[in-house]
Amino acid sequence: MTGAALDGFHGSSGRSDWQERRAFVTGATGIVGSWLVRELLARGAYVVVLIKDADPQSELFRSGDIRRTSVVNGCLEDYGTLERAISLHEPDTVFHLGAQALVAVAQRSPLSTFETNIRGTYNVLEACRVHHALVQRVVVASSDKAYGETDRLPYTEELPLDGRHPYDVSKSCGDLLAQSYHHAYGLPVAVARCGNVYGGGDLNWSRIVPGTIRSILRGSSPVIRSDGTFTRDYIYVRDVAAAYVTLAERLERDSVHGQAFNFSDESPLSVLEMVDRIARVMATDVRPDVRATATGEIRHQHLSSVKARRILGWQPAFSLDRGLRETVDWYRAFLD
Repeated sequence: MTGAALDGFHGSSGRSDWQERRAFVTGATGIVGSWLVRELLARGAYVVVLIKDADPQSELFRSGDIRRTSVVNGCLEDYGTLERAISLHEPDTVFHLGAQALVAVAQRSPLSTFETNIRGTYNVLEACRVHHALVQRVVVASSDKAYGETDRLPYTEELPLDGRHPYDVSKSCGDLLAQSYHHAYGLPVAVARCGNVYGGGDLNWSRIVPGTIRSILRGSSPVIRSDGTFTRDYIYVRDVAAAYVTLAERLERDSVHGQAFNFSDESPLSVLEMVDRIARVMATDVRPDVRATATGEIRHQHLSSVKARRILGWQPAFSLDRGLRETVDWYRAFLD
């Protein structure tokens, strides 16, 4: 299966296999979690979601997909909740996406970020280890931030994990914990490291894509917290959902256990270039408000996905412009 299998959420060759599977998803109200749940449901999987706070604006709720899942209320920091969820619902596949995902929040509140992103990760992994007779595959969502800052671009999976700022450190630690549980206990886990994810359902307006779209729709100037020259690669959320499903399927192979994979469209852009691409898709001109106040941010990051293409057979199905068009349509409907 490649990223193209996600198109329309139908017709995947792996669909019949997922009808026999039970999946547990943390972070299901987030942007990626919501679209991953939709994809799993479309494939016929039985889906259990962990929800800390019910957010009616989340795509999981707005789409109605929440009514097609089994809900476990609780938080990642509570090991008992996770262990009970796995024991009760008997998932064979666990997708750990739950995290405090904002760099600025991590900079202000490192302790709560570490509790969620580090303690939460080892709690999930430990519950999977304890119930190894049930859990056959685990996908842990990491990030390009796990690599920290390096001049060696693009980032490849062989680079050391060297986060320095609070958010980056939390992702480095979670990533290493997943690898530790494989090497020490044989847990069938793999790690996904993505670039900047964008798409409908992201309501963190401080991020460049939703913030820019909302500003343009309101007739105001998009706010750029950095100086606008920071470069990132951007990957559409539906491509990310396809990547996670592909990675879970490939965990049938022992050779994938304990491995990490980068997922990217491999076309880095500066923040100012991304704002310009959004404006072009929306057929308008903008003059961004560049504030240069961001702290704790890595200046240049982008990923190589050669390993994912070679071993997993994954590739993105959406061009940047196509992904942005779908994203703009989502926000027009949401903000109307």
